[in-house]
Amino acid sequence: MEEFNNRMNAQRNILKLINKSKGQVEELCGLSRKAIDRWISVNSIDPESHKCKIVYEISEKLFFLATKSQEQISDEYKLMSSEIFKLSNELQGLE
Repeated sequence: MEEFNNRMNAQRNILKLINKSKGQVEELCGLSRKAIDRWISVNSIDPESHKCKIVYEISEKLFFLATKSQEQISDEYKLMSSEIFKLSNELQGLE
């Protein structure tokens, strides 16, 4: 259960970080591929930008953690968690 809460908190924090940016027509409402694609399109953001690449990478890693959450906490799970933390810090530096 703790892993689930950690994942949800990470998603919430990342969305808050992204949505605090000024000049957005629409906030990012989730970290699914379709939600990110919509956010990029509506806000006329370059999909090849470093920011978008980080958001997609975080999304993929969170999906990995979600699929692994029923298994024992592995070294790979811990590594992904720490990579998400590093990427969110990098994303924060872009704001």
